[in-house]
This record gives sequence, C-alpha cells and structure tokens, in this order.
Amino acid sequence: MLMQTHEARLDALRQELKRRDLDGFVIPISDEHMSEYVGDYAQRLQWLTGFKGSAGSAAVMRDRAAIFTDGRYTVQVREQVDGKLFDYEDVPATSPAKWLAKHAREGMRIGYDAWLHGVEWAEDAAKLLAKKGAELVPVEGNPIDAVWADRPAPSAAQAVPYADEHAGRSSAEKRAGIADWLQEEGYDATIVAALDSVAWLLNMRGADVANTPVALSYVTVHADGTAELFIAPEKVSPELAQHLGNAVKIRDRGEFESALGSLKGRTVAVDTNHAVAGIFQALEDGGAKVVRTDDPTVLAKAIKNEVEQRGHREAQARDGAAVSRFLRWLSVEAPKGGVDELAAAAKLREFRGLDPEMRDSSFDTISAAGPHAALPHYKVDEDSNIPIPPGSIYLVDSGGQYLGGTTDITRTVWVGTPDGSGEPSAEMIDRNTRVLKGHIQLARATFPQGTNGGQLDTLARMHLWQAGVDFGHGTGHGVGSYLAVHEGPQRISKPGGAFAGTGMPLHAGMILSNEPGYYKSGHYGIRIENLILTVPAEIAGAEGDWLGFETLTFVPLDRRLVDKALLTDAEIDWWNSYHAEVREVLSPRLEGEDLAWLEAECAPL
Repeated sequence: MLMQTHEARLDALRQELKRRDLDGFVIPISDEHMSEYVGDYAQRLQWLTGFKGSAGSAAVMRDRAAIFTDGRYTVQVREQVDGKLFDYEDVPATSPAKWLAKHAREGMRIGYDAWLHGVEWAEDAAKLLAKKGAELVPVEGNPIDAVWADRPAPSAAQAVPYADEHAGRSSAEKRAGIADWLQEEGYDATIVAALDSVAWLLNMRGADVANTPVALSYVTVHADGTAELFIAPEKVSPELAQHLGNAVKIRDRGEFESALGSLKGRTVAVDTNHAVAGIFQALEDGGAKVVRTDDPTVLAKAIKNEVEQRGHREAQARDGAAVSRFLRWLSVEAPKGGVDELAAAAKLREFRGLDPEMRDSSFDTISAAGPHAALPHYKVDEDSNIPIPPGSIYLVDSGGQYLGGTTDITRTVWVGTPDGSGEPSAEMIDRNTRVLKGHIQLARATFPQGTNGGQLDTLARMHLWQAGVDFGHGTGHGVGSYLAVHEGPQRISKPGGAFAGTGMPLHAGMILSNEPGYYKSGHYGIRIENLILTVPAEIAGAEGDWLGFETLTFVPLDRRLVDKALLTDAEIDWWNSYHAEVREVLSPRLEGEDLAWLEAECAPL
C-alpha cells in the first residue's frame, strides 16, 4: 500500500531505522555523483518531507526530526513542510551533523548513505558525533528506498555522442591531456564522478537529469590514456560505442564499486568536491592509495575553446530572439490581467521550443510576480501560482539548452495597466538603476590576470551599498557548453562565502553570469542577468596581461525602470552601445510586431 501522507512516510522510515538498529539517519538532496540537480529516483528528501527546493537536507531520529535550508528557502520550506513533523533549522547557523550531535546520546548509531555524501562531510560528522559517544554508520542500501514503494527507476534514456564540431576537441585529445597530468603527478588513475565532467570528457550527452544533458555514469581514466566508462548497458547505442572507440572500455554501472576495490596498490586521484564518500571507502578497502586532489577535467571544462565560444554566441542569439518574442507578448497580454506565473513560464518555453536546436530548459524557470519576485530562487507550481498584477514588477529568470551552448538570462520588467496609468515607484526605479549600474560596472571591468571572482564582486554591489542595501546571493556563476547551467570552478561572489570558487583566478575562455539584484521582502524583486565571456583586454601601456568581459546575452532591458539622471555618461554609452548590438544580433531573427517592438526598445536612452 502506498503511503500518501508525509507523517506515514516518516513513521515508516523510523520503523525501518529501528529494524536496522539505527537511532537516526541523514537525508540530503543528492545522488551518487553529488549533482546539483538530481533525477526523480533520487528525490528522497521531497518524498519524505514535501520540500521541493533544490538545496536542503533532513535528519531523522526516533523522537524528533528537522529539515535544514538556507535563507533562500525560509518561506518555501514553511509552506511545503509540516512543522508538526519537522523542526525548521537554518543553515549555516546549524547543520544536520551539528543538530544530530546536539541530540545524540552515548552509544547511538546514526546512519548515512556513503553514496550520497562527500567524504569530508562524513569525516566531520563522525568527529562531532564521537564527542557525544555516538557513531556515524554507513548503511547497506538506503533505508528510504526500502520504504518508498513507488520510487521511480533511474532514467533508461540512451546516451548519445556529442559531435566534435560542437565540442571543439575530441575525447581522445581530452583523455590524453588527463593522462599527461597523471604521469606528471605520478598517479596511476583518476576517478571522474561528476556527471557533467564525464559528459565533457567523453563528448557524450544524455537525458537522465532534468535540464542537464548528462547520462548516469562514472569514468576511470588511466595514465596510459585508456578509460573505463561505467554505465547501464541499455543506455549504450552502437553509435555511442563507435564514438568512444577501443580506448574506452564500456562496463556495467553496477560493476563500479567492485572495480574500485580491484585497484590494489594503485595511486588513484579523487576530488573530494565531486566524489562521494562511498568511492573513497571502496578504494581504501581495496588497498588503493588515494590522493585527494582536484578533478583534472573541471578547469579544462571551464575554459571554453574557440569552437565552444562560437557555439555559445550562436545559442545566445537564438535564445535572445525567443526571449524577446516572449517579452513583446508579455507587454501586450500581461497588462490585461489575464496572465499568471505558470502561463508566462509556459509561453516562454513555447517560444524557445520553436528553435530546432533547443533541446531543453537549463533550469526550472523562475517566473515571479509581485512579492514572489523578492524570493531569488522562487519556483512556481500549482500551489504558489498567482496572476501577474497590472501595475507591478515581474521577474523572469530562465535558460535554454542548445546544441551549441547553455543560456541563463534574467529580465525584470514593469507590467503596465490597460490605460497606461500605472507607473513604477521612485524606489523601484532607484533600486533597478542601482542594480543596472552594478551590472554595467562588472560588464566593463578590466583586471590583471590572476584576479579572482571574489575580488570583482564588490563592483556589482557598490552602488547598492551607497543606498544602504545589498543582495544575498552571488553575483556570478560559471556556465557550461550544452551542460550544467551552474559550472565551477569559477564564481563571482563575496569572498569566504558558502560557495567554492571565489578564490579561483579567472581565465580567458571562462563564461560567467553577471546578475546583481535587489529584493524587498514581501513587495518586489529586481535582477539583471547576462552571461559574460572572459577575454584578453587591450589596454594602452598596460603592464602584464589583462582580462575583461565580452557580453554574450542580447535582449533589451526595460527602460521604464531606469533613472537616466543616476547614470554617468559612460553608463549611458554602455546602454546605447549594448542595445545597438541587441538590434544588430536579433533584427535578422525577428519580424513583424516582434521586430517593431525590438526597434522601439533599442532606441537610444
């Protein structure tokens, strides 16, 4: 019998823990690859609690339970999770490990799934529990899976080759680069566990995770340039096998753990940020010498080659045309009062879907009206959906997966009234203009090679700070090439924050987002996001090598939310130059009313 209530599910889990002689268990949003987005089969936290956010975890004990989320989900978690069943706990003020250690007693056994947690998390949690005389225990088989009767099976979609004409480098070249690194470091092999790294390394794409074209698989790369791909056999087509060639041995994904155990005496490099604790345990139990180091694919993947850069520019042009058609449609329909958040998101997906190279969205669209726009990571569903009110701000953050590249764009627009009488408030205009000034400041930045994203973050915030306001998320994240919309290792964010990458020097070829914002809780929110490519900068008389940014995203910005008097001459020049380029890029792709709308929106400020 299927359990329909979260209370029944929590009770069933507790019964299973009791059967296993466990006093507690930790449930993250994760899969065996530490992915940001996971397949339905791995949505254990949502099944147990009802929480639909993309980041969070829970801890369950015999007599109490808690759910842990950060400030992005303070409102959402309370709407979706029953407070009678789970205490609401804020991260980073606490964590599942700290909470468990606080409530643990001597002799308790706290379970965790070593294939869903990082090894450093497991080591730190074990130390905290040990202080109370409790033990952290890896489970044999996830206890939630034992009570989740209708758990979906992992995707059976076939993996497909990703042509060299899009990738710019062959898989053989990439593997040779990894082999050279292994030989230089004196390692015998490395484990590539992150799904987007596997996809990049083998020039392979899949359909196993919503919004991210990856296939559930692992790769072991050896110092001689050969590799083993661990993947479900039904996912491998003859075309993929031919594409991979004889140097890549295809093995059943179910053999991966035993294969790790067979590397006795070998020196194996593993990245703690991208490989779960189960990988480390299997290697160590098998007698391998494990070296903790960075995944060698991550930086190489982040630095886009010329072919990937061209693909991104083409993808951005295709996407810009779709988003512009949507914004023109919205400007006509939303003031009538008949458009809600879900309908707007569906219409935007429809416009993107007209392009033959569009394969998927790159994430769930943030379609946010009124006070929902003040939630930076709002996710609309049937329960939260509201009409877009005439005379209000509407924020839409969305992206597409195209064969040539991955897009991510946010536009904040003023939705007028049928008679044209509604106007944004002076505060809205001021805040949007300050966000725009920060966006321009970052877009125009030049900086010496070796500069990291943490050093640039202030540029996007300085004009907001002057008004005594700020925003709580990072300013920029890396973006993949027909891969993950959030890609490391680079990031533009406050140094020392919760996200890795702020100290990573930026390299020419890295793509990042430029997305400052402002959020007035309960009222409205603003974000302006374009993607930017890191490029060499030419500065007369410069000493050493310098870098700057090329803007990749081309869609008009809403001039109704801009106070020209707050802009400098240089900022006005940027605005006019940007919109001239928007017109140049998109005009050949639009016609009729869409083209007329574009021309009007791109007129000089």
